[in-house]
Amino acid sequence: MTTPTRRRLGVGTALLAATALLAACGSGTPGQTADEDAEAGDREVVEFWHHTFTTPENEWYEQVVEDFNASQDEVFVNETVVPGDAWDEKMTAAQAAGTAPDVYPVPGRLNDGVRLGSYLALDDLLPAEAFEQVTDAAAEISQVDGTWYGYPLLLEPQRVLYWNKEIFTEAGLDPESPPTSWDELYEACEQIQPVLADGQFCIETFSDQDTLAWSTVAEQMHVAGHLPISEDWTTADATDPAYEELIEHYTTLYSEGYIPRQSLDAGNSAAPFGEEKVAMITQGSWGMSELVADYPEVVDHTGVVPTVTSDGDQTESLTTVGNFKWVLDANSDNAEAAAAFIEYALAGDTDVLLPFFVDTQFTKAPAREDVAEAVNADPGAAEAPWSEVITEDVVPYTIGEPLYPWDVNVAMGLAIQQSMMGDVSAADALAEANVTIEQIIEREDLPANRAELGD
Repeated sequence: MTTPTRRRLGVGTALLAATALLAACGSGTPGQTADEDAEAGDREVVEFWHHTFTTPENEWYEQVVEDFNASQDEVFVNETVVPGDAWDEKMTAAQAAGTAPDVYPVPGRLNDGVRLGSYLALDDLLPAEAFEQVTDAAAEISQVDGTWYGYPLLLEPQRVLYWNKEIFTEAGLDPESPPTSWDELYEACEQIQPVLADGQFCIETFSDQDTLAWSTVAEQMHVAGHLPISEDWTTADATDPAYEELIEHYTTLYSEGYIPRQSLDAGNSAAPFGEEKVAMITQGSWGMSELVADYPEVVDHTGVVPTVTSDGDQTESLTTVGNFKWVLDANSDNAEAAAAFIEYALAGDTDVLLPFFVDTQFTKAPAREDVAEAVNADPGAAEAPWSEVITEDVVPYTIGEPLYPWDVNVAMGLAIQQSMMGDVSAADALAEANVTIEQIIEREDLPANRAELGD
């Protein structure tokens, strides 16, 4: 990975040039209380918003802000925690009013935001060495056309397989040998079904349109070798017979009763597995953190491996990889100060980041090689065997989330859902998805948008 030449802009006396203005703001500084204003004093104030996450993640965010503010006397970070269900509305309103925070986390790809001019480039605001340890997978979702617009915190595989070893043993299966292919999954379910009680199922893969929309992207790539739209976004490509095989897979799971008729919980929840309503579940790597926190009694007989694939090949297009990276708002008046905070929290001492990964039970992959080494060396890693699975067996074989609009994902999710439930044939469902995607291409002028994104 090559890194363009960058110059470091320190946080020095230049940052104090605005102190008179800051003093005039008083307790009217957006998001601040009078007490916070007093604590900030003459320091340059950086507004930092973030979502509510899990308890250990929230605690880390709070601590890193506190530690940064205590580490120097030139910049003060004002933290605002926004509930997840209010995030989009609050951020949209702030951006429209020109009052968006200086720094905030962004999941997924950055391309649309870059195209709209929402973020500042980081190349000249952080030192060159800040980017040297970033993994290739993390760099891919943090750069657009070779320019850094985000600094990555983590990578999260969006699908891994969890299996209950006790149920496997009861069913006469090897508790250390989970299925790797569709055929092996069907065979395992045939043996598991007789030992299940009413209300229990072999596996939860989720059957609602929206979850199928995001959770099957890598499966689409794995079975067909391409996604349902051409690489230049000029034509839909959803009618490949390989996609019919994918739909038939879900139809088998549904018709045989291996999965519940309706999803047992939200698409990002491992609760059905923790409550032992299912013998297996395909869920994001974050699910292990949920199990450790809320269902510790199942952890000792839980296994974690790469998700099942059509052919058992677990070294290609296993899953998309979720992520969070921090960005600088394009309208920030405090770019250098905000970049100093990003450098401290995400690009500096590994000890700052280590608690994030340890306290979330080693369920997330670090975005930096040196941080990954520190996490793997932590004594707790030995008690979390899933950590090695995630970092070594899954993350290297993931694909990035697609760049095209979410509506394309929804069209495929709907096709899978309608056909698996018997409403329409796989071929007809895919033909309908193809028409929908063609309409999206025309409506959104996707070829022009794709050309703007470059390679």
